Amino acid sequence: MSFIVYILKSLKNEKYYIGQTVDVEKRLLQHNKGLSRSTKPDAPWKVVYQEMFPSRREAIQRERFLKSPSGWKEWKEIKTNLLS
Repeated sequence: MSFIVYILKSLKNEKYYIGQTVDVEKRLLQHNKGLSRSTKPDAPWKVVYQEMFPSRREAIQRERFLKSPSGWKEWKEIKTNLLS
């Protein structure tokens, strides 16, 4: 089973959200149905980036890194590549 770190972009206000899951399509539906408190106000969302990992532990580590101050530079590079 693969675990996926994904980045969503709000179609409402262009905010971004980083998460991890096993099933990106199912998780996107949950976000867009308002079932996630943190993303509900900014729905609808679209998936703009994904990375696959062999374990949940690695996916969680990557998600936390991208959300951390030390991962900010890398997140900024990913975001720049999404915009170009």
